[in-house]
Amino acid sequence: MAYDTILFDLDGTLLDTLEDLKDAVNHELEREGDPPRTLEEVRGFVGNGFRMLMTRALPQGLSQEEIDRRTASMAAWYGDHSQVRTRPYDGILPLLEALRQAGRALAVVSNKGDAVVGPLCEHYFPGLLDAAVGEVPGLRRKPDPDTVELALRRMNRGREGAVYIGDSDVDIATARNAGLPCISVTWGFRSREELERAGASVLVDTPEQLLALLTGSAGAD
Repeated sequence: MAYDTILFDLDGTLLDTLEDLKDAVNHELEREGDPPRTLEEVRGFVGNGFRMLMTRALPQGLSQEEIDRRTASMAAWYGDHSQVRTRPYDGILPLLEALRQAGRALAVVSNKGDAVVGPLCEHYFPGLLDAAVGEVPGLRRKPDPDTVELALRRMNRGREGAVYIGDSDVDIATARNAGLPCISVTWGFRSREELERAGASVLVDTPEQLLALLTGSAGAD
């Protein structure tokens, strides 16, 4: 079927942010003498927001206050270095441009801090999105549906005709909790096997395949 409201995850779906996230994590770790993390370790840590990323990356046994302090430090450094090695995945800009030209409403819903999501989307996708929502104080982050619902309100759209697209188990759960169908992409931070174990039912390997699904030139149940 064709969808007229399309909500995307950001990291691992539209943008390859992994190198910049790794650099931010390791800047914070090395600043206080902790061992750095590899790219593959950071790949496994992302998906649940900055605090969980740092909880997983930091040495065990730290207090909640210490985790909060070091998360804030990492986030501040990342905010100034989030566009160094980050790039849209191949085919993403043509995908968004084609959807925009076809009159679709487009949004990003991310667990990254809202103060970072906006500038990233403005820099890499200028004029292509109707809403961009990150982690917002007072709202539960994904996989709870709060930020998806906020994005829909900002676009003045309902759930009918809407779909959520992401690259992780968190995104699959987010779509389910928001009452939306989900399309999982295999080019991001999780493998096809991991997505299938998480319950993915519709998977695409390229932005071209995704465009066909979203515009109704290929079927998605």
